[in-house]
Amino acid sequence: MNEINVVPYIDVMLVLLVIFMVTAPLMNPGQVDLPQVGKSSDAAPAPLEVIIRKDATLALRDHARGSKESSVTRNELIAILKARKGSQAKQAVVISADKNVRYEEVINVMDMLQQQNIQKVGLLTKLKAE
Repeated sequence: MNEINVVPYIDVMLVLLVIFMVTAPLMNPGQVDLPQVGKSSDAAPAPLEVIIRKDATLALRDHARGSKESSVTRNELIAILKARKGSQAKQAVVISADKNVRYEEVINVMDMLQQQNIQKVGLLTKLKAE
């Protein structure tokens, strides 16, 4: 027998065609929520920089008001963050620690920021010289 019987293949293809024709109208296309231009064009406020020095003292630098840093205690930092929370809730805070500072000190400051419900916390680093 040197002929191929294609009738079963045609039957399978017709059954598949009927299945796709029945199920295609039942499927709902996905909805895509596109971002709006007005919301995404707002500029983020300049971040607050919490500086941890070698001796574990803290300083605060507000990049929105200039690059002057001022020494603060932990309680003063908490008070400043509470005052800022109402006016600029989405302001980021970056931690800039000396490389010789104990890891525990950085974690303590991050924990303090988390307790004040600061959503955006980052670590400031310096590029390695090649």
